[in-house]
Amino acid sequence: MDVKQNYEQAKKQYEKWGVNVEDALEKLKQIPISIHCWQGDDVTGFEVNQQELSGGIDVTGNYPGKATTPEELRNDLDKALSLIPGKHRINLHAIYAETNCEVVERDEIEPKHFENWVQWAKENGLGLDFNPTLFSHPKADDGLTLAHPNKEIRDFWIRHTIASRKIAAYMGKELGTSALTNIWIPDGYKDIPSDRLTPRKRLEDSLNQIFEEEIDKKFNVDAVESKLFGIGSEAYVVGSHEFYMGYALKNDKLCLLDTGHYHPTEMVSNKISSMLLYSDELALHVSRPVRWDSDHVVILDDELREIGLEIVRNDALDKVRIGLDFFDASINRIAAWTIGTRNMIKSLLYALLTPNEHLKQLQEEGNFTERLAIMEELKTYPFGAIWDYYCESMNVPVGETWLKYVKEYEKEVLSKR
Repeated sequence: MDVKQNYEQAKKQYEKWGVNVEDALEKLKQIPISIHCWQGDDVTGFEVNQQELSGGIDVTGNYPGKATTPEELRNDLDKALSLIPGKHRINLHAIYAETNCEVVERDEIEPKHFENWVQWAKENGLGLDFNPTLFSHPKADDGLTLAHPNKEIRDFWIRHTIASRKIAAYMGKELGTSALTNIWIPDGYKDIPSDRLTPRKRLEDSLNQIFEEEIDKKFNVDAVESKLFGIGSEAYVVGSHEFYMGYALKNDKLCLLDTGHYHPTEMVSNKISSMLLYSDELALHVSRPVRWDSDHVVILDDELREIGLEIVRNDALDKVRIGLDFFDASINRIAAWTIGTRNMIKSLLYALLTPNEHLKQLQEEGNFTERLAIMEELKTYPFGAIWDYYCESMNVPVGETWLKYVKEYEKEVLSKR
């Protein structure tokens, strides 16, 4: 396969629409994807007093070779990153602290418990993002945390989230790139509530206490993440989209949109432009819901392409923080990272190769026939040839050849765990 020759032929097809392919590839190099560490160990973490996974989260499958130590997880991430073009970020949860076999409660975690992660990130030129872990804990067993009616429990989770912001700020300062601290909680009720307002008032008060201390945005940026429902919170979730959207806008925080946290017919891609009218920045967790918030591995489907298009054609590459959030234990976990992240990058490349200004102009002129015709024809343009060339130029495997390296790693490393 002559990757360069195919690229040059494909390049000509895009250039006839005024698309600068070389410029598109240069832009693509600058877009970091925040890759979630929890795909590698099924959201288990490394707490000494490890708890059962809870909070409406479920990981299905028992594919062999999951990471069981921080070193194994970082090695697995190294392998995945070697198969993904570009420089990216790693997203951590608080349960990935390293405490040297000492039991450390979540409201007592400190930057020192993440020094190894920071050192590894420095060595690999990576940024880090962070999440307090408000699930899989005895104090979250009844499905309530920051909105809990018991002040003692609520205060525990407030302290934990404050500690998490300080850890993220440490990461941002050490690495020279601001960390995103994203707050998601499982709080809600299984059946119809008799009072929706009071838990939301408690959540608002908890968030106000958490954000009381100002942190320089050069080091840490705060985000809040909504959800429609979860296992055990089917009827009511305290932190709904409307709650967090209002809170974020009022309090200068980022609103994080997870693609699995809405009604099945509700598309996050359709929300991006509206949110950007009123927010300087926006954060995403890109996942793939199948019938419900099932966190399947991201594929290059219509919604993913549309997300990429919305970010690119609205000139929002520097306004949207793109993160991933899926966990599949039924397939090789390194392959899952590789498939999902490469697909996210592909969606952005597809968007960068689209003659967006021309298509916008057709819409403004009311020329919907030509708009639709061109948009459909572009779907079969030789996008893959540009992608292959990008991978080759970034020194990662072209096409499906990356699978060979995953199989070798599985044979040499994963199968021996």
